[in-house]
Amino acid sequence: MRPATGRRRAGAVPALSVGGLDDVAPGSLLVAMPVLTDPTFAAAVVFVLDHSDTGTVGVVLGRPSQVEIRDVLPGWSDLAVPPGVFHVGGPCETDTALCLATALPELPAAGLRPVAGDVHLVDLDGDPEALVGHLQGLRVFAGYAGWSAGQLAGEIAEGAWACVPSRPGDVLGDLPGPELWRLVMGRQTGRLAVLSSATADPTAN
Repeated sequence: MRPATGRRRAGAVPALSVGGLDDVAPGSLLVAMPVLTDPTFAAAVVFVLDHSDTGTVGVVLGRPSQVEIRDVLPGWSDLAVPPGVFHVGGPCETDTALCLATALPELPAAGLRPVAGDVHLVDLDGDPEALVGHLQGLRVFAGYAGWSAGQLAGEIAEGAWACVPSRPGDVLGDLPGPELWRLVMGRQTGRLAVLSSATADPTAN
């Protein structure tokens, strides 16, 4: 008998590659998988700021608030990229402000702490005038996302997060969260990229 055509042998479909805890590092992205339905993190893209044995800290991208930077930190508003508002960085310590900037590599300046590549943490207690001409732009986040030791490892093992590399422009981009999520998923390879075209309701796929 001739072998059937158009069929894929069992086991030939590549496994869904979502990365692992070893891939988590400052500058990487944690991308929420569809199984993560908690409204706080559903369709979230988290830029990792710090990762160690004691835990992981990052900020959720693409979630602008209604709070104007000029109303709270007037000295920094002129350096912020549009829209000039606080972005909701996560559920932890939402009264805390974190600032990320893309710095010009040939123009190092005081008040900047490198995170990854050209992305730096900005000391908001410093003088914003000292950074004029040194930055491509900045964004201020209210709160952050945090995981205690072992917590993120468990969530990745459960399939809640994919860890993928970031690209220049992710931090200061103007895409809202769901569109950024689809963009990041769509530039991956294999089965992970297929998720970028999935509907919000799995039963409609």
